[in-house]
Amino acid sequence: DYFTDENRVLKKDPQQDYHLEYAMENSTHTILAFSRELHTCDTNDKSITESTVRVIWAYHHKDMGEAGQNYHGSNRGTKSLRLLNPEREEVSSASLPYFDLTNKDVPVPDKDTTYWCQMFKIPVQHEKHHVTKVEPLIQKGHENLVHHILLYQCSSSLNDSVLDYGHECYHPNMPDSFLTCETVIFAWAIGGEGFTYPPHVGLSIGTAADPLFVLMEVHYDNPSETEGLIDNSGLRLIYTPVLRKYDAGVIEAGLWVSLFHNIPPGMPEFVSEGHCTLECLEEALGAERPAGIQVFAVLLHAHLAGRAIRMRHFHNGEEQKLLAYDDEFDFNFQEFQYLKEERTILPGDNLVTECHYSTVDRIRMTWVR
Repeated sequence: DYFTDENRVLKKDPQQDYHLEYAMENSTHTILAFSRELHTCDTNDKSITESTVRVIWAYHHKDMGEAGQNYHGSNRGTKSLRLLNPEREEVSSASLPYFDLTNKDVPVPDKDTTYWCQMFKIPVQHEKHHVTKVEPLIQKGHENLVHHILLYQCSSSLNDSVLDYGHECYHPNMPDSFLTCETVIFAWAIGGEGFTYPPHVGLSIGTAADPLFVLMEVHYDNPSETEGLIDNSGLRLIYTPVLRKYDAGVIEAGLWVSLFHNIPPGMPEFVSEGHCTLECLEEALGAERPAGIQVFAVLLHAHLAGRAIRMRHFHNGEEQKLLAYDDEFDFNFQEFQYLKEERTILPGDNLVTECHYSTVDRIRMTWVR
C-alpha cells in the first residue's frame, strides 16, 4: 500500500489497507488479487464509489529490490472503470439473429462538430420480437471520431424512398421526413460497450406500434478539423423470438440543447440543471403508464467541459436516493450504469439532471451543443 505526493514520489503508506488474497505467476503473466474497504478513512487512499475510477498502472520486469521500486519506463497506462457497476446477467447471443444499421461511406466534414442522419428500415418480422442487445460498430481508427449515436423512431407512414440518402441533421435543407423522428429508442456514447437488456426486458420490434423506419443520428467530433475522413460506423441489434416479460423504452431528461445554454470561460465550477417537472411526467405517464415505469439503467452524457453529473429523483416533493451519479465524469468513457435495484418513476414525480462543468482552461464562451 503506497501513495504519491505532489512530486509523484512513491511513499509507503503507514496505514496498510490492502490485503493480498492470492498471487500466481507463469511465463507470461503475473496475477495479484487483493481486497480493500471502499472507504478506509485513510487520507492517503481514494474512496471507491459508483463514480468512474481512473486506474493508473505501471510495472517493471524485475521484482522490487531492497532499494525500492524500479522505474517502470514506458510500461504504464491508465484506464477508466466503474468498479461498482453490477455485473450483467448476459444470456448468450452467439446463435441469435441480428441486423446492422451502419452508415455507408459518409464524408465527415473538416469541422469541429457534425451531426449526420441516415434513415433505415427495420427488417420486417411479421410478429413481435425483442431486441436483447445493441452493440456499437465503430470503424477501426474512428474510436475518437464517433462521439455518440442516437436511434429515433420515425413515422410508419413513410415509404422506402427515404432510405436512399443521408444528410446533415438540423440543417435547413434536410429532408422533411427527418422531422417525423422524435422518440429516442436507443443511445450509445464514446467509450461505451454493447448494451445488454436485463433478462426480463427487451426492445419490441415487429408489431404495428413498433418502429418500422428509424433515424440514426451520429455525432462526429473532429476538433482537429481533419479532411478526407470517410466513416462506416453504426449499430448492431441482436434479437430473439422468445419474448421477455416487459418492453423497454427510453426517457430523456436533462438540459435541452439550446443557444440559451452557455457556460462562461474561466469557471472552475459551473452548474446547470435540467428539470423534468411533475407536470411533464404526469402528462407523459398519467394516461398510458399510471403505475409508472421501472428504470433499470442510466446513461449519463456530457461533453468535454463536463466534470460531474447527478440524476436526482423527487416523489411527493421528497428527494429520493440519487437515481444515478458520476462525480468523476470521463468524456472518453460513457457507458450505461445498471442500477442495483430497479427504480419506479411515477406520474407526478420530478427528475432533475444536475450538470457540473469546468471551463477554467478556456478563454471563450462555451456554447452547449
